Amino acid sequence: MNTDKERVIAYIDGFNLYFGMREAGFDHCRWLDVKKLVESLLQSNQELVGVKYFTSRVSNNPDKQKRQSTYIDAIESTGVKLFYGNYQDGSEECRRCGHIWRTAKEKMTDVNIATAIIVDAYKDVYDMALLISGDSDLTPPIKAVNQLFPRKRVFIAFPPKRHNSSMSLVA
Repeated sequence: MNTDKERVIAYIDGFNLYFGMREAGFDHCRWLDVKKLVESLLQSNQELVGVKYFTSRVSNNPDKQKRQSTYIDAIESTGVKLFYGNYQDGSEECRRCGHIWRTAKEKMTDVNIATAIIVDAYKDVYDMALLISGDSDLTPPIKAVNQLFPRKRVFIAFPPKRHNSSMSLVA
């Protein structure tokens, strides 16, 4: 009888989780202990070998930057590994009045998650990838893991308000 535990690495889409929880009315999500969240999702035959949190540093609001830095420091102190995309500045214009305002969009998070899931599968550091996201851009890398590494699996835990049918079909 094999008593080895299934090795699990969690991949967390920080913005997808945060905004899903905010949209669902979970105001306490600002201080969510993501490592404890992941641990609560594990079965007794599983062992958590890593938590990877993917985000981008807020760049358009000093107050938000300070709050985000404090939160990131807190989750890093629990052993969670951080991976950063970036913010891309842009602008939007009101079609009705012509007013233009500055915007910023988070970029590269889904690509960073996809790369990490595939590279970690190749390096054989997990048996199951636990993906916390509802971003449909992650459907192709899930398919790739399924096709290239048939003994590995990807489990998706959708954040509130972020369920995605295309991901459900492949995970």
